[in-house]
Amino acid sequence: MAFTAEPGPRRVPQRFARPSALAFLAYAFGVAVVVWAANGAEWSFGELATGLPALADFFSRAWPPSLDRFGSLSRALIETFQMAIIGTLVGVILSLPLAIFSARGLTGLQFLAWPARALVALFRTVPDLVWALIFVIAVGLGPFAGTLALAIDTAGFCGRFFAEAMEDVDKGPADSLRAQGVRRFDTIFCATIPAALPAFVTTSLFALEKSTRSSVILGLVGAGGIGLELKVAMDLFNYQRAATIILMIFVLVVAVEQAGGLVRRRIIKDQ
Repeated sequence: MAFTAEPGPRRVPQRFARPSALAFLAYAFGVAVVVWAANGAEWSFGELATGLPALADFFSRAWPPSLDRFGSLSRALIETFQMAIIGTLVGVILSLPLAIFSARGLTGLQFLAWPARALVALFRTVPDLVWALIFVIAVGLGPFAGTLALAIDTAGFCGRFFAEAMEDVDKGPADSLRAQGVRRFDTIFCATIPAALPAFVTTSLFALEKSTRSSVILGLVGAGGIGLELKVAMDLFNYQRAATIILMIFVLVVAVEQAGGLVRRRIIKDQ
């Protein structure tokens, strides 16, 4: 004889737990901050809708792209990529000693750790566009100023992530070497850095992608590259040439990102 349970009232499970009073106040504060920020940014859906016809007019006047100066624009694009490569390389070299002294518990030299962390924070806090303006004043207009700005920005970017990568590696090999009397800096270069090297490479590739995009913007302040050509085209209302420059920048950035992604996947596969 089979017994069946009598059907009772079905209770739909709650999708979200009811927030506490403190959590509700936190949510309300978050909403208030968003509204305050939108008001300060003068966010307006009405103005956005009003501007759509002007945006459509820009695209209609920018198509088809103009190829009248494709040769000189290509040379400017190559200059932009050269700035990104050298700026990234110099920045990575500068970031390595900063990362070594910034990493917690690595060197034991606390009197150098704080200045190194302060430099990394300074390099990361100041935007690369501001660095470009500073170096334009120092060395004049041209790609050298942009390259220096990219190097400083990359040093701050890689310095932080290199330090975190060395802090996260397995301490066992380094401790074994230290127990055998090997000096601290020798263990860093023989055990810690080799273990963190894959993270160094992937971070450097991300830095190259970042520098490639940034080098375009730096040209707007006279720091060389194709950004200057884009500014001139927009100032002269030559939207067809501007469209050509934007498409060339798009191709370069996508190519660098795809190449970097391929190398990163290869590194992950070999680990």
